[in-house]
Amino acid sequence: MPFRMSGYIPFGTPIVVGLLLPNQTLASTVFWQWLNQSHNACVNYANRNATKPSPASKFIQGYLGAVISAVSIAVGLNVLVQKANKFTPATRLLVQRFVPFPAVASANICNVVLMRYGELEEGIDVLDGDGNLVGSSKIAARHALLETALTRVVLPMPILVLPPIVMSVLEKTALLQARPRLLLPVQSLVCLAAFGLALPLAISLFPQMSEIETSQLEPEIARATSSRTVVYNKGL
Repeated sequence: MPFRMSGYIPFGTPIVVGLLLPNQTLASTVFWQWLNQSHNACVNYANRNATKPSPASKFIQGYLGAVISAVSIAVGLNVLVQKANKFTPATRLLVQRFVPFPAVASANICNVVLMRYGELEEGIDVLDGDGNLVGSSKIAARHALLETALTRVVLPMPILVLPPIVMSVLEKTALLQARPRLLLPVQSLVCLAAFGLALPLAISLFPQMSEIETSQLEPEIARATSSRTVVYNKGL
């Protein structure tokens, strides 16, 4: 259940809240980026095109690559912000809140590609209009991974960009200044709302069963069918 698309929001929101906590230490940055990419790796693996078997070694390689890239980028950006003497403390805090987005977006691309690299090596099944198997295409696999990677860049935009903007405004209200204990519950609700907006938006960018012209695929695929187009399951 935690790795289904329907479970992405309830199981992913606590992680998003952790990523956006202010005044992050090095240890907390590493922990939340690790936890986020661990969850993403399992979601990508569970929602891949599973027509070809994928060994456990591929899962481990993708997991390690995504986690290392995310943590490295996040820590590097945090260090740069902390050394930026031109920023006032308030500006530095605001910039630090936006650090998770480039870290997560770039790591999400690595995560998708590395977790599903086996599809690039072996290809994915393409079907004609009647649902008959035409063959296995590496070019279709590239299209599938590109489309999925783009959804993973769009997905964290509202989640990691909107809450810092909203919270910077809400924190100045009399209610939250008088009751600082409400900050975390309010931020959690803002993150939940942003996640609920972002997930259907990102997933709907491309259909799960995508269509491609046979002329763009390998010659053997084009010769194997009279259909002008074929479809493939890009995964989610």
